[in-house]
Amino acid sequence: MTGTVLVTYGSTNGSTAQIAETIAEVLRKDGLTVEALPARSVTSVASYDAVVAGGGLYAGRWQKHARRFLRRHRHDLARRPLWLFSSGPLDASASQRDIPPVPGVKKAMVNLDAREHVTFGGCLQEGAKGWVAGMILRSGKGGDFRDFTAIETWAAHVADELTHI
Repeated sequence: MTGTVLVTYGSTNGSTAQIAETIAEVLRKDGLTVEALPARSVTSVASYDAVVAGGGLYAGRWQKHARRFLRRHRHDLARRPLWLFSSGPLDASASQRDIPPVPGVKKAMVNLDAREHVTFGGCLQEGAKGWVAGMILRSGKGGDFRDFTAIETWAAHVADELTHI
């Protein structure tokens, strides 16, 4: 493939955005043309040949802008290669085992014929927005559980698939 790849994300506190930027960097290193954008700012996917979309997990659902992105662009997304990722478990579980997509993402995978989904650990640190985030932090359950080696490995796998389309 010689076209452009969109890496888009729904992120409330920036953790998922950092994962998306890491994925975009790996795709670029493999020679692909990549644009990384917040899901809320994408007005069309028509100019992209493939899409990687991700969302932070909040109470068992993707972040709202990520959900809206999939819904708003569903017809165009169903006609191009699509990979999905989630970020969110605030523990080491994502590094220890494959975590299936939450129900809404699983439904989108089927409806959009997504090629793959992966869940990465999340990150919630002091200064995070939201009442629930503050409650989680006060209970001592915050931290950074992202595994950037796993993120880069998955992105390299996606790049390999894209270069063989």
